[in-house]
Amino acid sequence: MLIKNFLSNLASERAPGPRPSFTVLDVLRFLRILVSSGTIGRGKISKSLSLGEGATRTILKRLVEANLVAKSRNGCSLTSKGRRLWESIESVMPRIVEIGGNELTLAPFNVAVLVRGRVGKVGSGLEQRDAAVMAGAKGAVTIVFKNGRLTIPSVSVNLERDYPAAFRDIMRLMKLEEDDVIIISSADTLRNAEYGALAAAWSIIDV
Repeated sequence: MLIKNFLSNLASERAPGPRPSFTVLDVLRFLRILVSSGTIGRGKISKSLSLGEGATRTILKRLVEANLVAKSRNGCSLTSKGRRLWESIESVMPRIVEIGGNELTLAPFNVAVLVRGRVGKVGSGLEQRDAAVMAGAKGAVTIVFKNGRLTIPSVSVNLERDYPAAFRDIMRLMKLEEDDVIIISSADTLRNAEYGALAAAWSIIDV
């Protein structure tokens, strides 16, 4: 099964029972927290996700059932299967980083995500912006790396010339390869900026 379908199924509604109060983006963020934290308690995960205890408990239950996460007295951690899954996700989204303000940011908090080799999935960039806004962001800008140059579809054919501060940030934070896509999501909170970046990236991932 494709990773995208697998994770979407983990977050999907299951009958009987109430509709889940979380999305596949919460599942991604849950896994990311475990990667960065190692072993962590459910309460800290809930706080980091800004989710209620019930939603966090349901996500954890599904991840444990899928053998992606193990529980112990010390907390929760990824299993070997969970680590392999995250490595597969990371091969497509190798960088998710907070970024400072520049000419392309729209709000106090900004998160940039690198999506490997997905230039062919980007049109005008409006789909990624809309996905980010629906996830709670103020907006998002999609940048592509093609023929050794960073450009913004329908906006700029030369990012280095037109938006030098943004160009410097991207070159400092990202290790670019040909056909990569960078999406910068802006929001009033770090949580919503991260949600926006993940949602925008999710719209062009097909693995």
